[in-house]
Amino acid sequence: MTTDTAVRDFHPRAHAALNNPQIRANFRKAMDGLMSKRQQAFEGWALDTLREQGAKARLRALAKLPELLEQLETQLTANGIQVHWAESPDEACRIIREICEARGAKSVIKGKSMVSEEMHLNAYLEAHGIEALESDLGEYIVQMAEETPSHIIMPAIHKNTGEISELMHHKTGTQRSQDVEYLTASARQQLREKFMRADVGLSGVNFAVAETGTLCLVENEGNGRMTTTVPPCHIAVTGIEKVVEKLEDITPLLALLPRSATGQHITTYVNMISGPRQPEERDGPEAVHLVLLDNGRSDIYQDDELLDTLRCIRCGACMNHCPVYTRVGGHTYGTTYPGPIGKILMPHLIGLDEGRHLPSASSLCGACGEVCPVKIPIPKLLVRLRREAVDGDQLHPSQMSGHGVKRQRFEVMIWQSWAWLNQHPRLYRLATRITTRLRKLQPHRLGAWTRYRTAPRLAPKTLHEQMSERQRGKPLAEVKR
Repeated sequence: MTTDTAVRDFHPRAHAALNNPQIRANFRKAMDGLMSKRQQAFEGWALDTLREQGAKARLRALAKLPELLEQLETQLTANGIQVHWAESPDEACRIIREICEARGAKSVIKGKSMVSEEMHLNAYLEAHGIEALESDLGEYIVQMAEETPSHIIMPAIHKNTGEISELMHHKTGTQRSQDVEYLTASARQQLREKFMRADVGLSGVNFAVAETGTLCLVENEGNGRMTTTVPPCHIAVTGIEKVVEKLEDITPLLALLPRSATGQHITTYVNMISGPRQPEERDGPEAVHLVLLDNGRSDIYQDDELLDTLRCIRCGACMNHCPVYTRVGGHTYGTTYPGPIGKILMPHLIGLDEGRHLPSASSLCGACGEVCPVKIPIPKLLVRLRREAVDGDQLHPSQMSGHGVKRQRFEVMIWQSWAWLNQHPRLYRLATRITTRLRKLQPHRLGAWTRYRTAPRLAPKTLHEQMSERQRGKPLAEVKR
């Protein structure tokens, strides 16, 4: 399933997920646990103040993103890290392949990276004869299952222990077991040999500090640290929006990210990478590369409203609290980034013509905006994208393709007729009078609205007629009451 071809099948997959009791049960159990842990993790904290600090740190960085990116490149280069710029996923994949080929690399061990998923990097490398193996346990599981991640933090959250055990038994010969520790240890043992033989380690980046030229990665399993230190070459890949201005800006973000994502006070490992191994150091890679990917982010940056999309720190809290995502799961969306953040980000990356259904796959309950640690107004942005999908937004035109893709001539004619009729009171009264008299001819199905609801029935008489009759039959003072 790829982003390019699967998005339009959102509705059939949603119906299939809703009718799959195992998927519903897996997500319900997982999401309930994550929401509870998040609430407990923030107990005793001034959460609104912390969210405000996190939002301001991200907004400050975005306010001067171009100059911070230049500063980041200068600092990283001074630290011995080679910086590469990629406008598109294809260009980023090519850069990584060329780095691997220059080193004669035949295998890449990967830490968790949603940007590499965005690039479809694994398939690209394998097509060029380079093995790409995921080392994050969740990513390792979905790679064995030949699936894509269903969550940006917990890729295999759609599977329960029994399903994972069966998968590992068939793929690696691991004994069937419900013991999570045994399954984890088995996967760790299988991956440990790969770490030692890998030619290149690849990781994502949570934050890139322009002030010091530091790449910050947070993780729980230690695979990220192994990926960035054991192989002789480390390649980090990230979107251009992940830069922050100062090292001190990371403090509130590190307080928000793990609590919002998994309900932890802090992750097990916080890695700060500022350069390759120095002569006096005993471990670390010989070379470090950073690939900065644009892929439509510059277009988002040019829109004063949609710019807020780039604040995201990829915690997944919006997914964990979304009543749509928690019932249909990540694979339903057919995109790299599912859930609320995917609904506002993916239309920029693939266009509204491909992602036309994404902004509408929401109840607009506001839960995603309430829990976002950096206060992204997701519901407001969903409404903006819905408006653009229907008729384009003349007041706030954006750079994304697909404006007006859901605009239908028949619907436009209906609303134009309605507007015209409301401008002519006599014709309006005549039309509503005729409509009420013919109410028995009203169809029982009125499009998608009546798929799960009973169609509202027209009244026998118009409101004007009812009020006139009431006024004739009762004193004026009583009518006014």
